[in-house]
Amino acid sequence: MPDAPPAARFGSLTRADRLALLLSLLAVLLAYLVTDRVFERLPHIEDEVAYIWQARATAMGRLTLASPPQPKSFLVPFVVDYHGQRFGKYPPGWSALLGIGVLFGVRWLVNPLLAGLGVWFTYRLGKRLSSETVGLLAALLTVSSPFFLMNSGSLLSHPFGLVLSLGFVLAWLDAWETPAVNPWPPTLAAALCLGMLALTRPLTAIGIGLPFAFHGLYLLIKRDWQTRRRLVVFCLIVLALASLQFAWQFAATGNPWLNPYTLWWKYDKIGFGPGVGRLSTGHTLSQAKVNTIFSLKVGAHDLFGWGFYSWIFMPFGLLAILRYRLWRAVLPVLVFPSLVLVYLAYWIGSWLFGPRYYYEGLYSLTLLSAMGIAFLAGWPVQPGQAWQRYAGWLRLRPLLVTAMLLLLLNANLVFYTPLRVGGMYGLYNASRSRLAPFLRPEAQEMAPALVIVHPDHWNEYAVLTDLQDLRLDTPFIFVISRGTSADRKVAAAFPGRQVIHYYPSDPYTFYLGVPRDD
Repeated sequence: MPDAPPAARFGSLTRADRLALLLSLLAVLLAYLVTDRVFERLPHIEDEVAYIWQARATAMGRLTLASPPQPKSFLVPFVVDYHGQRFGKYPPGWSALLGIGVLFGVRWLVNPLLAGLGVWFTYRLGKRLSSETVGLLAALLTVSSPFFLMNSGSLLSHPFGLVLSLGFVLAWLDAWETPAVNPWPPTLAAALCLGMLALTRPLTAIGIGLPFAFHGLYLLIKRDWQTRRRLVVFCLIVLALASLQFAWQFAATGNPWLNPYTLWWKYDKIGFGPGVGRLSTGHTLSQAKVNTIFSLKVGAHDLFGWGFYSWIFMPFGLLAILRYRLWRAVLPVLVFPSLVLVYLAYWIGSWLFGPRYYYEGLYSLTLLSAMGIAFLAGWPVQPGQAWQRYAGWLRLRPLLVTAMLLLLLNANLVFYTPLRVGGMYGLYNASRSRLAPFLRPEAQEMAPALVIVHPDHWNEYAVLTDLQDLRLDTPFIFVISRGTSADRKVAAAFPGRQVIHYYPSDPYTFYLGVPRDD
C-alpha cells in the first residue's frame, strides 16, 4: 500500500498528518508539564533571568531603562549598567517574542507552543525530504528526546531558534528545490526566518546558514538570472535584518560596534587567542576540542536517552540517503555538524541542558535516525514509495526493528527521562517554595517594603525578583546585600518603604530595620 493513500485523506490532511498533529499537541503538553512541574515557571540559570528582564522591558516598549540607585544592589545576571542605562546583553529577537508572553501573563506558555510547532515542522521536513513514515518517526523521536523536553520547558531562546531554523530550511527547499508557480513567497519566508534567527542567536544563524551558503553559491553560478535575482534579494533581506543587531547595540550603548557581552565579561568573545575566554592563553583549538567532545558526550545520552547508543540508527540513515539518492536531505543533515564546527570558536561548552548550542540542529539527528529506522525496517524512505509486503523470514525484519525501537523508547521514558529531566527540579535552589514567605498575609501587611536579601547563592535572591517588576512599584522590592554601607545607601533611596533584612536559609523570619546578629 502507498505511504500516503488517498483514502487516508481527511480534507487536505492525510492520516499521517493527523498523527503528526497529535504528536505536536503531545509535545505542547509534555513541554508544559516540564515547565510547570519541573521548572515551576521560574528562571533557574543566569540566561533565563536576563531573558525575563529583557522581555519585561520589551513589554514596556523599552530597550533600556534608567539604572536603579545603587545598581549593584539590584543584581540581574547578564544585565549591564552602562552610562546610566540598564539593558540585557542578549540580542533582542527572543526577548521580543517572550515579551508578548509577559504582556499577556503567559510567558510560561511560549516555549511549549514553540515545541509543538517544532515537532510539526520536523514532520513536514521529514515528509518533504523522504516519506510520511520518516516524518512521523522523526517527530516521535523528537517528542521523546530528553534534550528536547528540557529545553522546551525552559525560558531559554533555543525552542524559538529551532522553529526559525526549521522554517528557514523548509522555505529554502520550497524556494529553490521545488518547481513553484510563484517562488517568491518561500524565498521571502526563508530570508525572514534566517534574519530573525540572526537577531536571536547570531552565531547559530551562521552555523545553520553555512551549508546553504554553498548551495546558494552553486545556484548563483548554475541557474538563470531570475534565480540569481531572488538570491540577491534573499541575501539583502537577511543582511538588513541581521544589521538591526548593530542598531540595537547603538541604541543600548551608543556604539554600534560595542558587543554588550563584553560589558559583563570582557573576555566573552568569539574567536581564538589572548583575551578570548577565561584561560590565560586565551581560547585555543585544544580547548575547543575538549569543550566539543564533552558537549557531544553529554549529548549522546540526552539526545534520545539511549546512552551512547543514541547514534545507533544514524549510519543506516546515511546508507538510506546514498541508496535512494536523497540528495535533498544532505543540506538539512549537515546543519548539526555545521553548528558543531562554528561553535568551536566559542570559548565555553554546554552540558547543563544538554549541548544546547547545537539544539537548533536537532532535526539533523532525528531525521537521520528516522531514515535509518525506516531503512532497516523496510518501510518507505523515498517520497511516494509503496509499503512492501514480505514473505517468509523477511516478515521478521520490520517486527524486529519495531521491537528494538519500542524497547529503546520505553527504556528512555521509564528510566532516563524521569531521572534526567526530573533531576532538574530545584536547580540551583530556585523553587516556587522560596516565594511562599512573601505571599502570606502576615508578610503582605509589612508592604511596601525594601527587602535586603542575604543569600548563600545568588539564585536564592534572583528567584525572589520574580515578585517585582521593572518599575519598582510592587509591594516588595528585593535587593541583594552588598555590605552595610551599600545597604544603607539603597535603603535611603526608598524612604517610604520599610526595610526588611531577609535570609533565605531562615525563610520565615523577617528582620525589621537591622540585619541578623550573627
